[in-house]
Amino acid sequence: MQLRTLEKLGRTRLSKNFFLREFLHSEIAEIEGIANVPDNPEVAIAAGRGLCENILEPMQSALGKISIRSAYRSSMINQIGNAKNYNCASNQKNHGRHIWDIADRHGHIGATACVVVNSFVDYFEATGDWTALAWWVHDNIPCYADMIFYPQLAAFNITWSAGPKSEQLIMSQVPNPHTGKKGLLTRTGWDNFTGDHSDIYKAWMTSLQV
Repeated sequence: MQLRTLEKLGRTRLSKNFFLREFLHSEIAEIEGIANVPDNPEVAIAAGRGLCENILEPMQSALGKISIRSAYRSSMINQIGNAKNYNCASNQKNHGRHIWDIADRHGHIGATACVVVNSFVDYFEATGDWTALAWWVHDNIPCYADMIFYPQLAAFNITWSAGPKSEQLIMSQVPNPHTGKKGLLTRTGWDNFTGDHSDIYKAWMTSLQV
């Protein structure tokens, strides 16, 4: 892809506050010296717009700046990341997730981004309670497909899918401070999946208003 074509692609507006360029950054691509460019730009743009319009925009509107840690990966970049143990799942598992421009095995487009909610970082570092953010998103952004939380900065993968939300889940690589356990926090059908969880994130919400 020529430079001018890539520049034009990067300027594609996915939603009010997000442009495609910020989702194309990849440390793997930089290390390997390979451009992280969609093979099917139209599909990637459609999936990215679904993610931004339905999840990232309402989240940023309510919580402030959302920083993008990583997002789109081309099939080549993801395959390298998987082969070299750069913490990338297989290409097949990442279709409709980090690989935005190929639909998942059910034929649904989707997109994943690893994000940091800047306003949450201080609260997380003081309390270690990533579940406050997890439950806030669960209660307020119900169209997510799944979330996976990581130890640094409470960064987390969040996925939007055009497919039906028949099973949603939240999991973490960070111990739950309320139970001491890693892994699943909730999933469709669990007793804690429904209802109001605001008591868990009330302290964080109060801190934002100070």
